[in-house]
Order: sequence, then structure tokens, then C-alpha cells
Amino acid sequence: MATTSIARHLTVEGRDVALDPEGYLVHLEDWTPAVAEALAAEEARTLTAEHWEILDILRDFYRRYEMAPAMRPLVKAVGQRLGPEKGRSLHLMRLFPDSPAKVAARLAGLPKPTNCL
Repeated sequence: MATTSIARHLTVEGRDVALDPEGYLVHLEDWTPAVAEALAAEEARTLTAEHWEILDILRDFYRRYEMAPAMRPLVKAVGQRLGPEKGRSLHLMRLFPDSPAKVAARLAGLPKPTNCL
């Protein structure tokens, strides 16, 4: 069994939260909305209602399939839940520049999506 190395800790509400070298939670059960806010703040991001819609979809996807979705399944899941206007890569890129599937999964407290470099 592979072990995840701990690169650093983030203190949220008086609790230490272990992060791996890429900034993902070492222990998924450590996630709370406050942890998401703290991770976002480290990147100078402010989470809006639109961000939270996506984070909720990601967490629901993970509960169902036990994996964080890569970009295509994420776009599909968002489209199914929020409609075709939001279920587009452009919408996700606006909310989570760079790599929406990776950034959003990290903020949602999920593992790095497979097939994401």
C-alpha cells in the first residue's frame, strides 16, 4: 500500500490539516467548508456561490463513484445538475483557472483526479 507523504499542515479553526506535496488533503475526512475557504485563500481565491455549486457536485460525484472526476466527467456532471449553460468547460475555466478538475477537487477535499497531470 502506497503511503502519502505529508508536505505541510494548514491550521483551520485551531486544527492541523495535513496536506500532500500538491496541496491535497492527506485525510479526506479533514475536509470542512472552512478548510475549502482556507485552501482558496492561500491562492487568493474567494469562493462564491458558483464555486460552491461545483464543489458540492464534486463531493456528490465522489460519494457516488469513489473517485474525483477528470474534466470531461466533471463537465457532464455539472451540465446534468446545473444545465447546459454552466455545464461547459468555459464556465469551469472561469471559476477555476488553470486546471478546473484539479483545482476544484483540491478545494472540495478530494484526491487528485485520475488522468490529470
